[in-house]
Amino acid sequence: MSSSLTKADVQRIAQLAHLELTESEQELFLQQLSQILDYARRLQDVETTDVPPTWHPESDLRPLRQDIPKPSLSPEDALSNAPAPGPRNLFRVPKVIG
Repeated sequence: MSSSLTKADVQRIAQLAHLELTESEQELFLQQLSQILDYARRLQDVETTDVPPTWHPESDLRPLRQDIPKPSLSPEDALSNAPAPGPRNLFRVPKVIG
């Protein structure tokens, strides 16, 4: 394992993710995350000088449709089924952050 990831790093990641990990889970995640980071480092060694950049692996297989502007719904039509439309033509939704 050549990763510089430490157990403290795993504990910090778990804290940020709001996870409570046992000692054995911390060891397991340390090993697994280290393997992932080591593999990512190996990918940096792959020679890509003559490989043209692509934005999508299937870019030549599926042509995209033409981007033609079409009329959209009016604010009144968009809000017509809203249970309680808000002011200024906005959707009113329940508060999700305390």
